[in-house]
Amino acid sequence: MAERTLRGARLGGQSFEDERGIEFAARQQVGYRCAHGHEFEITMSVEADVPAVWECPRCGAEALSTAGIEREEKVEKPVRTHWDMLLERRSEKELEDILKERLELLRGGEIGPAHLHRSTGKKRRASV
Repeated sequence: MAERTLRGARLGGQSFEDERGIEFAARQQVGYRCAHGHEFEITMSVEADVPAVWECPRCGAEALSTAGIEREEKVEKPVRTHWDMLLERRSEKELEDILKERLELLRGGEIGPAHLHRSTGKKRRASV
């Protein structure tokens, strides 16, 4: 394997291809300025959608475009809670009826964990 490597070539180094006959994409310089007064330019393709905001390479703050490109405000959906989704399926009157029914079953010992069931007086007397 050592016989096939190029002597003097670095890993990740230079390409040995020349740039003749290569047509580069059209580019543009886009200027930005952050709140701390740092100004910088980013090279982008002419076809690229230019963002209104870019991170400042010096301080990391948000930098706004100097070309006057406005930030697009995203319309956010209101957060749907479990209660909202439940109300899509049932009315409040139906929910109250179901709650009453389930509470009666729970209090009667027909449903729920075993430790919540009320023991009868007969079982207490038998164990004494």
